[in-house]
Amino acid sequence: MTNNKADAVRIQTSVLNAVEKKVLVWLAERQPKWVTSDILTFIGIVGAVVIAAGYILSARNINFLWLSSLGFIINWYGDSLDGTLARVRKTQRPIYGYYIDHTVDAINEVMIFVGVGLSGLIHIEIALLALVMYLLITINVSINAHLKKEFKLTYIKMGPTEFRIIMVMINTLFVLIRPLREFSHTFEVFGRQMTFGALDYIGVIIVAILVLIHLITVYKDAKEYAEIDPMPKC
Repeated sequence: MTNNKADAVRIQTSVLNAVEKKVLVWLAERQPKWVTSDILTFIGIVGAVVIAAGYILSARNINFLWLSSLGFIINWYGDSLDGTLARVRKTQRPIYGYYIDHTVDAINEVMIFVGVGLSGLIHIEIALLALVMYLLITINVSINAHLKKEFKLTYIKMGPTEFRIIMVMINTLFVLIRPLREFSHTFEVFGRQMTFGALDYIGVIIVAILVLIHLITVYKDAKEYAEIDPMPKC
């Protein structure tokens, strides 16, 4: 099959994309020879584990959110640099790289969102719903990579790097501002009392944005595919 996902054009229009590319190339050119793309992918996994561990431990001590923030930096370093290193050294393995990169990404996302859900700062149901929406968008990206060779990495000018920065900022605010993490609001839904903290409301907003992005994207893609593959005339 010649229509290979690995040949898909990467569409990346995030706010930090231009600067990030330069930084990643600069870092790739200075990596020791023994550092490989696989090692960097593994470092990205370690970062995700650190993120999850920090969130889970923050249920005991809020200062463990600093550990999660460190994990986001480690995860960015490994996850963002592995492909750049291969391109700089001209050692790309498109099929293997695509499979490993996106399989690992899915595993990392599960660890991170579950970790957030176990932090005690947010209802785990909201964290898991955000995970489901994130994975639905990821699946749609993979389908488009196969059908029209477009691999879209950013939405509303935001990509994984911007998401990491936002999470580090949220972590910092929750560590430094006690009233923010102690805020709670109790309300009733269908006869059931629920208590939401600040991160619950943030999570609901994120879920709503992800739902909107997914619906708009699916609508636009379906419309485009209908033109590419029209109904046969009787």
